[in-house]
Amino acid sequence: MAFITASWNPLGDAFYRKTELYEMSWSLRDGLRDSLVAAAPYGGPIALLREPQRRSPSSRPQLEIYSASGGAFASFPWKSGPVVQLGWTVSDELLCIQEDGTVLIYDLFGSFKRHFSMGQEVVQSQVLEAKVFHSPYGTGIAIVTSSSRFTLATNIDDLKLRRLPEVPGLQGKPSCWVVLTQDRQTKVLLSNGPELFILDNTSCTVVCPSGLSPQDGSIVHMSVSFSYKYLALLTDTGHLWTGLSTLQEKLSEVDTKKTTVPKQMLWCRRPKSQQPSVVLMWDRLLLVVGVCNETIQYPIEDPCVLVGEMDGVRIISSSNQELLQEVPLVCQDIFKIASMAPGALLLEAHREYEKSSQKADEYLREIKEQSMLGEAVRQCVEAAGHEYDTNTQKSLMRAASFGKCFLTDFSPDQFVTTCRELRVLNAVRDSSVGLPLTHTQFKQLTLQVLIDRLVYRQFYPLAIEICRYLKIPDYQGVSRVLKHWASCKVQQKDLTDDAIARAVCVKVGDSPGVSYSDIAAKAYECGRAELAIKLLDFEARSGEQVPLLLKMKRSQLALSKAVESGDTDLVYTVVSYLKNEMNRGDFFMTLRNQPVALSLYRQFCKLQEQETLKDLYNQDDDHQELANYYVTASYREKRLEGRLSLLQSAVDEYNKAKNEFAVKATEDEMRLLRFQRKLDDEKGAGLLGLSLQVTMETLLSLGLHKQAEQLYKDFRVPDKRYWWLKLKSLAEKEEWDELEKFSKSKKSPIGYLAFVEVCIKCNNKYEAKKYVSKVTPEQKVKAHLAVGDLEGAADAAIERRNEAEMGAVLSRCSPSNSLVIERLNRARAAIAKNFDSIHTQAPHLDRRTSCCCPFTIKASVCSIAGVIL
Repeated sequence: MAFITASWNPLGDAFYRKTELYEMSWSLRDGLRDSLVAAAPYGGPIALLREPQRRSPSSRPQLEIYSASGGAFASFPWKSGPVVQLGWTVSDELLCIQEDGTVLIYDLFGSFKRHFSMGQEVVQSQVLEAKVFHSPYGTGIAIVTSSSRFTLATNIDDLKLRRLPEVPGLQGKPSCWVVLTQDRQTKVLLSNGPELFILDNTSCTVVCPSGLSPQDGSIVHMSVSFSYKYLALLTDTGHLWTGLSTLQEKLSEVDTKKTTVPKQMLWCRRPKSQQPSVVLMWDRLLLVVGVCNETIQYPIEDPCVLVGEMDGVRIISSSNQELLQEVPLVCQDIFKIASMAPGALLLEAHREYEKSSQKADEYLREIKEQSMLGEAVRQCVEAAGHEYDTNTQKSLMRAASFGKCFLTDFSPDQFVTTCRELRVLNAVRDSSVGLPLTHTQFKQLTLQVLIDRLVYRQFYPLAIEICRYLKIPDYQGVSRVLKHWASCKVQQKDLTDDAIARAVCVKVGDSPGVSYSDIAAKAYECGRAELAIKLLDFEARSGEQVPLLLKMKRSQLALSKAVESGDTDLVYTVVSYLKNEMNRGDFFMTLRNQPVALSLYRQFCKLQEQETLKDLYNQDDDHQELANYYVTASYREKRLEGRLSLLQSAVDEYNKAKNEFAVKATEDEMRLLRFQRKLDDEKGAGLLGLSLQVTMETLLSLGLHKQAEQLYKDFRVPDKRYWWLKLKSLAEKEEWDELEKFSKSKKSPIGYLAFVEVCIKCNNKYEAKKYVSKVTPEQKVKAHLAVGDLEGAADAAIERRNEAEMGAVLSRCSPSNSLVIERLNRARAAIAKNFDSIHTQAPHLDRRTSCCCPFTIKASVCSIAGVIL
């Protein structure tokens, strides 16, 4: 424990420590001198622009990007304008702010992403100073120009520039200034001599910090905390004022006894801090000033850069990197000398246990007597999370595991979670990775963002191992990593398309959540169209393949994929796209090679684009369908001349198609139309457009029998149809005399039962009876029943000796028809008796046959009689 606390320095009631994170692996010839340096928080990358003021075309400044451990990511000469400030976005993209107000954005590997300007007014007046800040809205930029005006952008991803009001009496840039985020508003706090101003969207307000007297001098430096809650102001007399960023409450005022302006001033505090402090750096001194009015001094040998973190300050030099932070309270309780905290006793008990000493039992008894064993385990687990040294972590976790064995109801969740998180943190802290995250930062950053940062740095194997170790769902973990890996793989120019496609297929396989179409889209963006097509072959969903193929102008392949999918909506989508992109001839020729697509397009045209359908048939020389089109179009034509013209075109096309039946039918339609027009002109019958049958029905209903008969002859209407039409027409008009004459004109092709039924339907039983005698014997019973003549029906049934017909008559009889019923029953009995005698002499006869056919019975009886004789 004495070794652990050797680097601790007291500050009020708390302790501060410096932990070495890395020995930097870079090789900087001149160190950090004459360099513009920017390091991202949360263990982010470091950017250096060497000699940024160099203007010679033959010797340009060098922009270098490193990991937090000094591993090189990128290095290239700066060929653009003079750079005023470097900064990092929340997604680890490098911002380079130039004198003319242009902001250039590069990724971690030095690839240019995009650029934007801070406004035309900034171009005309140079940028004197700029700051990059992070807020709840994203990454923002604030600049001050040579005209002493401030311009602000709170979120560079949704760029909205705001020009802040003028500051009275300000010439050039202010002596110092910071960006504040308060009440969802971004403001600028600046000092101009002895005065302090706050700039917001609409006003410039003079403010005075609480408890800071004018005798303390002008403010020459200021710093806001990581959370924007606290503010530190340094005067030219060396007085350091600390308080809330609202300036309404003072925390402390300390005389640093330093009148020179420090190079950097940052807050050093952690969440739930006991003793927040401000770190000031001069050329050879690092001063930690606490709100308790005490200080800690650290000597500096090489030029350094301070990087503010949420729980401390990183100190980067050319040789190493350290983390300055307040020692967490739980670590103080366990490791400070003569501590009697439960965690300290448990750690000591475990050490004695490893020595096989009985003192281990004494320490455990002491903890148990206080009923603090659970608290001791919790303290050891929590302290392990705050320690950077792996040996210290192991000692604390082993002590916690040792104490856990003596508890029966202790939940292991915190212990297991901390073990897993420490394994992940130790892996990413390795110098080969270079992400020196503390446990507090890791919790704030979240695991998902950590995976994203590993992927962004192309540490794919490590990211996959972490995802699997922590059992993250595939779509959030491994699949997402593989997708990013594949997107980077397709950009490798030293590999062939086939090699990349095979590698991606083998690695990605059928991983859930990975879309080959997304990977193919990335390949196409990189100018590798053939590789994109090869990758699309692995995509199982046609709906994802087709849009990209259309974007790539591979319309034929897109149409083939759409047809193979069987998705008609997708086929329609491709066809619609092709129709807009191609000329008419090429479009039709493309469809001819895809019968399914052609058929679907025809269906669409039938409903939406009739004229296009005609052109399509013409293109294909499809005379049959073109003729059908003309026939269909004729029904939409209201003028007779137009309709006849279309029908004549249909006749011509049918002739070309050698469809003689269709030719004859169409010509008949034309003759019918002319006939109808003639009658309309002569009689005003309103026949135009009616079918042949309806026309004949109309003529008969109008009494135009001669004209109807003419149609009957001209169009060779079947006799049965004509007789039915005339029969119904005459009956409906109740022209019974004409009907009787018509029935006698010649033998009826439809029989006379039809006359009976039609007369009954028209409620004329008297007329119906006239035709009963003319009905054939097979229909006699039905005719008599239709007119209600039960006796006649019974006579006909008995005469025919048909049991089925007798049964039909019996079913219509009522009790009042007893005589009819008796006759029918006697007839049925006689038939049954005859059957029995026949069956005795000829057992091979089937009763069902004899019952159904009385003629068979008679023939059989005669045959038997002949045999007997």
